[in-house]
Amino acid sequence: MTDARPPAQLRPARLEGVAGGTGTGRDTAGGGGRAPGVGTAGTPKPKGAAARPEGEHARMNPAAELGFSGDPGQHGDPGDQMLHAQRVWDGTLATNRLDELGVNSERQRVETKDVTVGVGLLVDGWPGDVRRCLQSVIDHTQARVLALDLGNVDGAGDVLRDLAERYPERITAWHVAEQPHWRGGTATWGEGRAKLLRLDESEVHVLMDTDVALAGDALTPLVAAVVEGAVAAGWQGLEPSDGATEQTSIGIMPQWREGPGGTGPEWRQAGPGKVRALTGGLVAVRRAQAINALPEDACYGAYADLELSLALRGDLVVPDEPPPVEPLGRHEVPSGYLDRESRRNYDGVLRMLSAS
Repeated sequence: MTDARPPAQLRPARLEGVAGGTGTGRDTAGGGGRAPGVGTAGTPKPKGAAARPEGEHARMNPAAELGFSGDPGQHGDPGDQMLHAQRVWDGTLATNRLDELGVNSERQRVETKDVTVGVGLLVDGWPGDVRRCLQSVIDHTQARVLALDLGNVDGAGDVLRDLAERYPERITAWHVAEQPHWRGGTATWGEGRAKLLRLDESEVHVLMDTDVALAGDALTPLVAAVVEGAVAAGWQGLEPSDGATEQTSIGIMPQWREGPGGTGPEWRQAGPGKVRALTGGLVAVRRAQAINALPEDACYGAYADLELSLALRGDLVVPDEPPPVEPLGRHEVPSGYLDRESRRNYDGVLRMLSAS
């Protein structure tokens, strides 16, 4: 099992590990344990320096250490609460400045560097979007890509083959002659996604749609949320609103204003933090849990992400900072097919909501 490690094995770095200590710099541990001839930072004492009695240690100018002018006359009172407040203030400002410089992002990269990540893509048309989507993953992440081409619709499979030949160490592609279900074939969303999950050997699997592209490293914050204990993380979250009688499509597919059947709770955008469901075409999930939760009978992806979310056991999270994701536009499918399959998928969502 590739997900055998504890969910939160990699803990976030402590504050002092990120921004440095906010103390005064004085040695408060005593000098008894220091080797003879070694200074306060573990460096040899300068030649000619006067020897101190055992147990006595150096004390720097507390005013200068706390960010004041450093005038030798400004020694201050070591017990002065004003100095303590200034120390906390300066430490907070230093942390904020480092956050602005990307320390949080770097911390997440360090925490997730040993976590294996696989990005699963179903390629079923729209070759221009396929190229942009795949290239963005190559450019902005180190994740492996597992892509399944369904019938080379409109030449999208040729685009996948070209990129896989160009980046053989990053992209693994499979090509099947069967057309996708929405084009009259038998290759469904659920079966395709299930195959990608089982072919992947990564700890974290990313379900990515080809109608989104990464404008930066959008995967690291999602994977970091999973490493910290979430079962899944995505760039968009949803919550059902109690008492609503009209199904809208906020955050899902904006062209479905009336929704399938016009019944059921309204879904509203939610996050950051814990949410009830994840959507948006980019979701990172613990692969071992996703295998049992994925709705393999879903013919089309509409509302299947909600069904997957409700079947997962654990926290679903949207990061505090929006990951850099660029929607590439809507992928149009025949309206009759859309209504029929979205109704089936949404019925599954309603059943799971009523049971929870």
